[in-house]
Amino acid sequence: MAYDPGAIDATLAAAVGDEPGLIAELRAAFVDSAEKAIDAIQAADSDEAWRLATARLKGLAASFGAVRLMSLASEAANAPGNDDVVRTLRRAVARL
Repeated sequence: MAYDPGAIDATLAAAVGDEPGLIAELRAAFVDSAEKAIDAIQAADSDEAWRLATARLKGLAASFGAVRLMSLASEAANAPGNDDVVRTLRRAVARL
């Protein structure tokens, strides 16, 4: 699945209109929330907690049109405790 750097901005613009400042603020809030969701994935103390945290990240990504991150979060659900998965998620968020 290709990375679409404009997808999040397009989703935000559809929601709030042509307000660059507001779009930038919402994008920053999304990235912050995604980073916190990844922290929760990394801190998960059971397979179930891991799956729940990845589902939260997937839902967040879906809400903002971050299709690649949504796909990665879905894949991560099947790899509890995998540090490589966490690093992949962090890199994906850093690219946003």
